Order: sequence, then structure tokens, then C-alpha cells
Amino acid sequence: MNARDLPAVDAVPSVTVPYRVRFDEAGGDGAVRSSSLLRYAQDCAWVHSEALGFGREWYAERGLSWVVRSIKLVVLARAGSGDRLAISTAVIGFRRVWARRRTLIRDDDGAMVATVETDFVMTDRRRGLPTRVPDDFPGLFGVPPGGFEPHRVALSTTPPTPARIGLSVRPQELDPHAHANNAAYLDWLEEGILALPDGRTWLAALPRTYILEYVVAARPAMALVGEAWPAQAIEGAEFRLTSGGIDVFRGVVHSGPAAG
Repeated sequence: MNARDLPAVDAVPSVTVPYRVRFDEAGGDGAVRSSSLLRYAQDCAWVHSEALGFGREWYAERGLSWVVRSIKLVVLARAGSGDRLAISTAVIGFRRVWARRRTLIRDDDGAMVATVETDFVMTDRRRGLPTRVPDDFPGLFGVPPGGFEPHRVALSTTPPTPARIGLSVRPQELDPHAHANNAAYLDWLEEGILALPDGRTWLAALPRTYILEYVVAARPAMALVGEAWPAQAIEGAEFRLTSGGIDVFRGVVHSGPAAG
């Protein structure tokens, strides 16, 4: 890819977009779902990308796409149906085929509700393989030199009797790439953890941290098995999602603001 392939625009280091928590984006307790926070982050990222001239058509014409590989979500405060939020996003790091985006979610008073760090890999959709990020991207996104270590999830050994749920990727869980949207995995994780005796407590804690690692894309109608169990070293739970015995997704949730 050369400079002629890149839009002729000035750098836009970040954007802020207002959102209103809709009735269907909150759960039975009235609080915004954790997965809804990820959906806001996804949408705001596209607003930022489009402001720089990198819309869906730009990527489609070049056979490129960004694939989410990991997410760190820290929920700091409660937001509920009807609340107004300000979502700010910026790319904060690039590596050879990686990029990290940080999203800050604030309430009307400016208090932080949640933070999201999303690690992406740029892929060549024709070959299905990672491909190098264009050299001019850091400058266009206003990112200084420097890398980062992608978030990883190292699960403990699955116990003999974890909480187990059966799942299937439903049509409404697909995104425009025809695989399960990354926010759907968080819904599955929480569904599995709610099957544990202390699951509801862990998922209601403030602050709480989720680390999510996406291993294999879940395709339409794919049969999945989710297993959840209490974490050994932290106050929280671990979750593994498999298909045919192969890991598809790994995640952990725990009380507190720092990654475990």
C-alpha cells in the first residue's frame, strides 16, 4: 500500500460522540449491559475512522479489515436506561499488524463510567492472514511512536465440574463480517458466570474488570459450549468457550479496576 491509497485528510486524534442508553440496552436491574458498552465503543470507532476517510468502503475496496483479538473493559460506575453518555475514542498504539484503541465512557457530569481498550489485528480478507499496518497510519491517527503488549487471558485448568451452558450463534448476533459480534461473546460469558453461585455478585461489582481474548471467529449456527468456574487467584470467575473441543474465546471477570 502506498500514499496514493490513503485519504488526503488532516490527523483527527480523537472524536467524542453522544449516546443515550436505550431501554433495550439495559438489563433487568435497569443498568446498561456490559455488552452495550462494547457496542458503543465499536460504533464510536467507526465514527472516528470515517472522519479520517477510512470508511467501510475504503477497507472493502482494498480487501482489508480489522479483527478484534482482545479487549479490556473496566466498568467503574452505573449507567442506566435513559442516561446520556459521552463516548471518546482514540488509537493509542500501533505494532506491525496490531493497533490498540482506547475508549472512555463518561456520564453527563463528566464522571468516568467505563474504559475500553481494544486490540485489533489488520487482516487481508482475500488470504485470511494478518497484514502490515500502513506506515502512514500512526501519523494520520495522531499516535506517537511506541508499541504495547496485547491483552491475553491465561486460564487456570478447567475444574472437573464447571458451570456449563450450550450455545449456538444466532442470526441476530452476527455483524457485517458474518461472524458473531465481539459484544455477543461478553453476553455469553456473563450467561455462563451467572450459573455460578457467586456469579451475580461478581457481575454487579463496581468497579469490575473484564479481560477478553478472541481466538477463533464464531460463525453462523456454530455449536458452542461455555464453561465457567471461580478464579483461583482473584475475586471473580473464568470462562472458556469451545467448539468441537477447540478454544474459540477465553475471558475473565474480577472485582477491581486493574487487570489481573
